[in-house]
Amino acid sequence: MESFKPADYVKWFRNTSPYINAHRSKTFVIAFPGEAINHPNFHNLVHDFALLDSLDIKLVLVHGARQQITEQLQKAGRNSNFALERRITDLADMAAVQEAVGKLRIQIEALLSMGATNSPMHRAAIQVCSGNFITAKPFGVRDGVDFQRTGEVRRVRTEAIRALLQHDIITLLSPVGYSPTGEAFNLMWEEVAEAASIALQADKLIILTDDVGFHNDDGTLCREMTSAQAKQLLEDGTLDSDQQRLIHSALRAVSDGVSRAHLISYQQDGALLQELFTRDGSGTLLTDSSFERLRTATIDDVGGIIELIAPLERDGILVRRSRELLEAEIGHFCVITRDNSIVGCAALYPYPENNVGELACVAVHPDYRHGLRGDGLLDFVERQALRLGINQLFVLTTRTAHWFQERGFIESEVEALPQPKQSLYNYQRRSKVFVKSLI
Repeated sequence: MESFKPADYVKWFRNTSPYINAHRSKTFVIAFPGEAINHPNFHNLVHDFALLDSLDIKLVLVHGARQQITEQLQKAGRNSNFALERRITDLADMAAVQEAVGKLRIQIEALLSMGATNSPMHRAAIQVCSGNFITAKPFGVRDGVDFQRTGEVRRVRTEAIRALLQHDIITLLSPVGYSPTGEAFNLMWEEVAEAASIALQADKLIILTDDVGFHNDDGTLCREMTSAQAKQLLEDGTLDSDQQRLIHSALRAVSDGVSRAHLISYQQDGALLQELFTRDGSGTLLTDSSFERLRTATIDDVGGIIELIAPLERDGILVRRSRELLEAEIGHFCVITRDNSIVGCAALYPYPENNVGELACVAVHPDYRHGLRGDGLLDFVERQALRLGINQLFVLTTRTAHWFQERGFIESEVEALPQPKQSLYNYQRRSKVFVKSLI
C-alpha cells in the first residue's frame, strides 16, 4: 500500500475541521450488538470512542448481549424460546441474562479505562457510568404467550444522563431495565438505543452492524436513505429480521426528533471515524429528508463557492471572480450543499429589458459529477428564469459546449447577446455562445 504522505495527512486533517466544529458538544447515541464486542475490531472502536470523547462529543453507548445470553444459557443446559422475534425470559433465564450483561458491562468499562503509554488511550482519562437509567415494563402476554421477564422500555431517565454528559462522563446503557417494583427485565438493545436517542433528542443515533450498511438493487452501497425510501425497503420484503429491526428503530428515531441515524459496520476498522469526518461516510445515513439540498445561495456560501470554482478558474474553464465580486453578486447564485459542504453552483444574471438571462459559473465538484447534479442546477436556474419573466437563456463556454448542446442549447453568434454583454465580450478568450429558448 502506498504510504500516507505528510502533505496528504495535512490535507485530510484540515478537511476534518468542519466536522470537528459541527460535532462539538453534540450528543451521539452509539449502539452495537453483543457480536461487536467479541469482534477483533472492537478494541479499535473503543479507541475511536475515546477520540470522540476528547473532541467534546457527548457519548451514550448502548450495548447488546444477545449472543452472550444464548451462550450463557447453553452452558446452563437451557434452550431459548422465542416468539414475535423476542426471547421469552423466565426467572431462571433472567439469571443468565444478568450474568451475561454484567460481564459485558465490566468488560466495556475496563476497555474504556485503558491508559497504557503505548496505546491510543494514553492520557484519555475517560469516565464512564452505568446504572438504572432505563425504567422498564413487562412485554406482557401477546398472542397467548407470556413473555415473563422480557420487557420493553417505559422511560429513560434523561435528567440523570444529561447531568453525566454535562460533566463529560460517557453513559453506558445495557439491555436491562428496572421496574418501580424492583424487578429486572430483559430488553432489546435496539429499542434501548432508539428510546434513549429520542428521549435525549440526540443529534445522531449510530447503529453498528455486521454489514457496511444497506445496498441498492445494483449491489452498490446506499449512502443516503430518506424515511420514505426506508419504508419502501421494508415493504419490499428483502430484509432479514435483524435488518428490519434496525431500520424500524432508525426510522422511529428520525421521525421523533433525532436529526440523523447512521448504520455502519463494526467490522471495518475506522468506519465510525470515516462516517463522521468525511463527506461521503462509510455506511448508510438515514434522515427524514435528503441531506443534499439545492437552494438559493447566501453570503455564508461565498467561501465554499470560491473553494469549488478555484480549480476551474486556474484551468481557464471559468472566468476568475474575486471574493468582493462574489459577495456583491451572491444573490444570483444557487448551490448544492451536501452535509453543509458546497458541491455545486450556478448563477443566473437577468437582462430584463431583453427578457433574457445569462447562465454562468456552472460547476460541480469532481467527486460528484457522476450524478445529475448539473442537470439539477440547470433546472433550478430555468425555473427561476421563468419566474422572472425570462424566456431565453444564453451561456458562454470554452470547453463544455457538448454538455450544453445535449441540453437544448444552440450555438449562436456574439451579436445574439444583449448589448451590455456584447460590450464586455472577451475576444481573446473566444468563448462560444449558446442560447436556449425556455418557452
